[in-house]
Formats: sequence, C-alpha cells, structure tokens
Amino acid sequence: MTLRSFLTVQTAIILFIAGCSNFNSGITINELKCENLSDPAGIGTTIPRFSWKIKSEKNGTSQKAYQILVASSDKLLDEKNADLWNSGKLLSSVNVMVPYNGKKLTSRSVAYWKIRSWDENDKVSEWSSVSVFSIGLLSKTDWKAVYIGFSGNEADSASPQLKKTFNIPDKGDKTFLYVNSLGYHEVYLNGAKVGDKVLTPAVSQFNKRSQVITYDISSLIRKGRNDIVLWIGHGWYSNGLPGVVEGGPFVKAQIDQLIEGKWNTIIYTDSSWSGRNSGYCSNSSWRPNRFGGENVDGSLLLPDMAGETLDKTTWSPVFEANIPDHEVTPQMAELNKIMDTFKPETIHQIGKDTWLIDMGTTLTGWVDIRFPVLNPKQEIKMEYCDHLDKDGNFVDQWQKDSYIARGEKGESFRNKFNYHGFRYIKISNLASEPKKEDISTFLIHTGYQLASSFECSDPDLNNIHNMIFYTLRCLSLGGYLVDCPQLERLGYGGDGNASTETAQTMFDLDPLYNNWLQAWADCVRDNGGMPHTAPNPYPAGGGPYWCGFIITASWKTFRNYGDIGILEKYYPVMQQWLGYVEKYSPSGLLQQWPDTDYRGWYLGDWASPEGTDHTNKASISLVNNCFVTTCYETMQKIARALGKLSDMEIYLQKRDRMKQLVNSELFNGTTNIYGSGTQIDLTYPLLAEVVPDSLVPAVRKNLYNEIENNHSGHIACGLVGIPVFTEWAVKNHEADLMYSILKKKDYPGYLYMIDNGATTTWEHWNGARSRIHNCYNGIGSWFYQALGGIRTDENLPGYKHLLIDPQRPKGITWVNTTKETPYGTVMVSWKSVNGIYSLNVNIPVGCTATVTIPDSVQTYTLNGKSIKKEAPFAEIESGEYDFSF
Repeated sequence: MTLRSFLTVQTAIILFIAGCSNFNSGITINELKCENLSDPAGIGTTIPRFSWKIKSEKNGTSQKAYQILVASSDKLLDEKNADLWNSGKLLSSVNVMVPYNGKKLTSRSVAYWKIRSWDENDKVSEWSSVSVFSIGLLSKTDWKAVYIGFSGNEADSASPQLKKTFNIPDKGDKTFLYVNSLGYHEVYLNGAKVGDKVLTPAVSQFNKRSQVITYDISSLIRKGRNDIVLWIGHGWYSNGLPGVVEGGPFVKAQIDQLIEGKWNTIIYTDSSWSGRNSGYCSNSSWRPNRFGGENVDGSLLLPDMAGETLDKTTWSPVFEANIPDHEVTPQMAELNKIMDTFKPETIHQIGKDTWLIDMGTTLTGWVDIRFPVLNPKQEIKMEYCDHLDKDGNFVDQWQKDSYIARGEKGESFRNKFNYHGFRYIKISNLASEPKKEDISTFLIHTGYQLASSFECSDPDLNNIHNMIFYTLRCLSLGGYLVDCPQLERLGYGGDGNASTETAQTMFDLDPLYNNWLQAWADCVRDNGGMPHTAPNPYPAGGGPYWCGFIITASWKTFRNYGDIGILEKYYPVMQQWLGYVEKYSPSGLLQQWPDTDYRGWYLGDWASPEGTDHTNKASISLVNNCFVTTCYETMQKIARALGKLSDMEIYLQKRDRMKQLVNSELFNGTTNIYGSGTQIDLTYPLLAEVVPDSLVPAVRKNLYNEIENNHSGHIACGLVGIPVFTEWAVKNHEADLMYSILKKKDYPGYLYMIDNGATTTWEHWNGARSRIHNCYNGIGSWFYQALGGIRTDENLPGYKHLLIDPQRPKGITWVNTTKETPYGTVMVSWKSVNGIYSLNVNIPVGCTATVTIPDSVQTYTLNGKSIKKEAPFAEIESGEYDFSF
C-alpha cells in the first residue's frame, strides 16, 4: 500500500469514527403512540399527535432535538423516500403530543412512522421501531353502506347474525373493514373472529352520535371466496332510549381495499345481505335494576363460522333501516378486552338441582360454563349477585341468563352482548354438581394501560389501595366510568368527579376520558343545562357537582396527560354550562334549580354515613357554592393555558366574588362553622380557599373536633366529601390524620368493608345496594400523592415537572410507588430506619423534579455526596437519585 493510499484509508476511518461519535447516545426510543393509542386504525383526525418515550442509563439526559419520518409504506420509511413527512432535525425538547405537519392526510390514509432523538450532547439515537396509523372515514360521502337489520322470531330482543359471501380477484395491498353498529358487534371473516376485543363499540349518546370501529383485515381476507358475518346485539341501543329506532340492533359496514394506490369499496351492507337468529337474545330492558342478561337456545348455535357451515345454514333476507341523521365518528378510545380470568372458590348446593358458586371476588364481565350432557330442551338458569344477605341468602339483582340445551355432549354457555357485576352465581335446574374446572369468569374493561403500583409497610393500607385499584378496573368497561356495573351502569358526573384524580393516577386513561367527555359535550342542552350522567339515556339524580364534570375532568385530563386538545375542544361547552349556573344565581350564590326531563334531584354530598345529614339545606348550599367557586378557579387556569387572558381575569373576579358571598352568607361567625358544620362543610371552604387567613385556625379546629370527638376519628362524609377531604389532606400534609382514619376497623371505614368480605368498594358505608361502586374511591390518590409524594406541577402538565414530597405518617416505615407518565415511569421509594430517612427517586427522560428536603435537615447525601442544605428543595433532572437524610 502506498503512503497516500494508507493516509486515505486512515482519514476515512477517522471520519467514520468521528461520524459514529454522534451516535451511541445511550438513549433508546420506545412506546410510540398516535393520539395516545398504539398503532391505531381509523382515527378521527387528519392532524394526529405523536408521543414517544426515551430511556437512558445516565442521569441528566434530555432531548435536544428529534426527527420524525412518515411514509405511506414502511418500505419508503427512510430519509430519502419518506413521502408524507420528513421533519428534519427539529430543535425541541417536546416528545408528547407533537402534531403531524406533513402532506395532507385524508380518509383511509395509512401512514407508517418512526422517530429518533438527539440528546443534550447532540448525539443521536438509533431510529425507533416502526409504528403505523390510519385515518378513518371522516365524511358522509366516504360511506356507501346503509344500515341493515333483521326481522325474525323474537326480533325485538334477538342478537342476529348477518352474512355476506363475496369474491375478490386480488388480496390487495391493504384492506380495512369499517363497522358502525348501533348496539354491540362482533366480526367473523372466513371462519375466524376478527380481533380479540369484546362488547364493541364504546358508549355514545345515540341521538347525537354513533361510533365506527376500523379493522385491518389484510391478513384475513383471501383471493377468491370470502365469507363475512356481522353478529350484532342491543346493549344500550334498546327500545325507548334517545335516538333508538325500534327493530334494532342495526349495523352499517363496508370493506375498502387499496390496490396500486387506489381505494375501492368492495362490499357494503345493503339488502343483498342475509340474516338469521343466532340463538342469543336479550332478556334485558337495559334500565336500572333490569339489566338482565342473555337467553341462549343451543339448538340454533352454529358450530363454527366456516364457509361450509354457513352454506348449510338457512338464511333469510335483511332489511334496510331508516336511521335519523347523527354524527358517525371513529372511536378514539381503546376497545373492551378480557383482562383476567377467575375460577370458583367454592360451590355449594342450596336446593334441589340448585348450586351457589362463590368466585371469591367481585368482578365485571362474563361467565363461561361447560355443562355435563343435558336433556334436549332442558333449560339451565344462571343468576348473579354481588353479595349475599345477612343470612347468607342469594340477593336478587335481576341479572340472569339461561341456556336451552340441544341435548348433545360438549354444550356450554358464554355471554356475548351483555355482562354482569357479581361475585356469586346461582345455577338452577342442573342435577349434577358443576365442576370448578368447568367454570370460568372473565374480568372485562376498556383496554387501557395499568399505570401505577403501590406497596408500603402496613398491610391494611395495601389492602385498601388494592381494593380501590381493582374496583376502578371493574367500573371502566365501555370507554367511561360507571357508578356500578350491575344496577345502573351510568356515567355519573359526580362519581366521575369523585374518582377522576385516583383513576388517572392509577391508569392511563386519556383516550377513555376523550370518549367520555365527548359524550358530555353531546349531552349539553341549548340553554347550557347539563344532565347528571353521560351518556344520558334517561333522568338520573345528582347536583351541580355532577353537571360540572365537563370542567373538572377536562382540566384534570390536561393536567395528568398534557392533552391541550381536550381544553380547546370543550372550553365553549364549559362556558355554556357556567352561563346556565349563573342563570340560577340571581344574587351571586347558586340557588336550587328545577328538575327537568333529563335530570333530577339537587344534591350536595351523597351516600354519607349514618349520623351525617347530607340532605341539610345549609350543607347543600355550601357544598354547591364551594364547587362553583372551584369551577371558576379551574376556568381561570384553563383560560390561561389556552392563552385567553381576558377570560382569565373575568373568572378570577367571579371566583373572588363567590368567596366573598360564601363567607357573608354561609358562614356562622359565632360558631366558626360553614353550612351545617359537617366534615365536608368544614373541609370544602378550606380546600377552596374561601376561609380568610385569620379564620383558618378556628375552622381547622372545628374540623378536627368534628372528626375526633363527634365521629370518634372516623370519616363522616360521602361521595363528594371523600375526594374533597383527600385533596385537602394532601395539600396540607395531614398524613397522620388520614392514616388514623384509614386504620379504623369499625363502621364507617374501608377496613370495615374489607373485614366484611369486600373486594371492591361499596355504594354505601353500610353495604346497602351495590357492592361494586364508585362512591368512595377518591381516597386512592392519597397513596401516591401523599405517601408516595408524586404530584404533577400543573404549570408544566403531564408530569413534565414533578413535585416529590413524600409524607411519612407515624406507623409507616417504608413505601414503594411507581407512576407511569406520558414521559415514562416515575419511581419513588423511601424508608425510615433508625433515624435515617432514605429516599430513592427515578425520573424519566423529558421530566425534571423538585424534591422537598425535610425541615429538620441541615446536611444530606445525594448519590453518595454530602450536601449542605441551602434551600428547602433539591432540583433534579432525569435519572436515578438516592437521598439520605
């Protein structure tokens, strides 16, 4: 080799090494999401927002820049060929909700994307793995399908199967099925069920909106003959409810195929389809305390959905349905899914051919029972309840299924278009004892991510936390949170307000809340009036705390997930409702408004324990006007986040005016109490900062007296009072007080529930009515925000900046918590041993944190280095930090 050649090679090597030095940043990109969904099909926007998480092994890592590539094919997804968007290197630390800024997307657009990031040293990561999304059908003109239904025997309650056989010459490049069912649906293509989701779609207000589910069926469709079956059931699309047309359920669907860059609709629902009674029919009116279940005729069940089987089956014509015009939009929340399976704990005979099965836990979902050989037309009845009465007898909650046998070996029953909230199953007309291995039950809820964990040194607190965590999983089927799954199934705003902070701490619920808040916006009346539930199928009880969910839940969703789109979309609805409030506030304070055909009652607190009168008019007025005060406070924050500074000033003035009126009209200066002097009446003014500074000590003293002396250290409030008291306790470091309340084992209390067999929280402290309920779950946020000390800075929402300040009540020696944020996992663990307080904090890339240093500390160690305390806080960046005090 010549010297010149040698130098040329060496120079190339040096340049290669120098180039490579900008790689190996030590960061990896993962968990790509579009609209906070993983690889979503058929989203409802042409300007989607991208998020990703960054992992690093070293402290202080941050994103300096990023580059996004978006292409119409994964084969084009490189810097040279990305045909939809190559962002180039953009200097930005943002990695949550980054809006698409490429070529215009339209209905049916399919886009593949990936991302890479540069760290603070300008070293770039490897490209992420590839993710994909597609746009749904966004215009009425995109649809060729019409709604169809089927009239057969038991047509009013049947869950029919609708079939189409078709041939195609080519599989195509991409094939999507769009299903807009009025009621639930399942899809079968060429003998296989499409996807593993159940009870689809999520809820909506049917007189305003129905939802579309998009299925990518590219791997299931075949060249030549194809057989598709749409199996539909009523659900909330039941006669007599708003927007429901008799004769349903109905569905419209179409298959669109991409070949050589052009989309074509290859089949769609119309009168050419055929139908049959599936063997399933509903026995439910889908009304409170009448949710029933399903009757199944085994003689009508098909062994499978294969084309050969379908050809041997008798089918009849369908009809085209005339459905009133309404919004038809893509569902933007995860679908329901079977999340867990349980086997029976005990089986006992309680009568002739009658068996009581205890599943050992309450749950929301389905049952699957394999039967021994039955006689032809033998009817097996199954009933469900969430608790037994005080004598151990089955409680009739009008949840029931039945199965009429074919009389063949291998028969079984499984729910399909209804579900139950239960712990106990009563099986009747079955001679032989059912075997445990032949019975399974399935927990079903929306397919969100579980996003937290908690454990501490006190088993009682662990049990309370776990009960609340599991309860909320039982209440979140269908793209919203319900009060209970077995009696009402309504998305009450009061129950939602009571549990939102807890639920959004424990789970990743941004898409679910997007779906639910959409229903609330669809329910507002022209005069600004709001119902107490959304969707709003019929009148239900509540009060202003229920109606104002549109404000409080929108703000908390923004605060917890950084989703500014929520505030932008629903700000006008919030203003509309506050206009309605002001109509009934002639002197400034809100007065009782009238019942309407969509709403009843005028509550303050609800479901308080015996000895506390939540119906007291002074308490009702105090609670509702404190709530309105906090709504104005929240609205000024929302206006600031949206850059509406003049609105912000207006809401600040209204808040201050409300504070003055509450003090002048609802405060007793002689006794230093607000309202009726109950726990909520004393706590809410403190939380809302209504109480003048000079009166805070006296009001707090009365609150302590109300708790310790008048109620022997117990909680004495209900659905509204629990989250109010919890938030106040967190903000005021009342950890010892809260701990002492939670440790009470007698009535009323959480341990009282647990000691009486509860696995989910109750509707009432004494166990009346529902044993799977959303009244008392607001306490759950305390475990993370107080004991774990993890809170988001609302000025940098979505946990962009964290406040780490664990509260350590006497009696707790260690706590381990994790919280999944839009940026990654926050971990906080602490322990107190022999006078040493050790705190371990792990902050994900993209976040910073302020860690509170205990008041009594003069020096401390951080990652082994001794530090003299010069401020009450330590500011840290991403990474892992070990403090010792």
